[in-house]
Amino acid sequence: MTQKSTKNLKVRATSTIWGCAVGMLGVCIPLVAITESGIILPLLVILGTGAGTVAVWFAPDRKQVEEGDLTQAVKALEERVINLETIYTSLPDTTKPFPLSEAQKH
Repeated sequence: MTQKSTKNLKVRATSTIWGCAVGMLGVCIPLVAITESGIILPLLVILGTGAGTVAVWFAPDRKQVEEGDLTQAVKALEERVINLETIYTSLPDTTKPFPLSEAQKH
């Protein structure tokens, strides 16, 4: 994922958040008139939307976290391959057949 596509995802998430907020504000207008609660309900909608937007834009990029995990996994696999090569090269030569005893031949 490139930086451009990450920003594109953030813009889409922000537009979804604010689109829902506009709908909630549209519902708040009749509710405020009926309940006479004042500006509290629309204010809470706007504060929640703002907090959601801040969370989206300040969240760390998943790609960077995944790349860090991937590099650690690759390093661990490389170490295991090196260990296997070391073990293999230290084994005795097994190209000669082992002699069988008389009991195993029958």
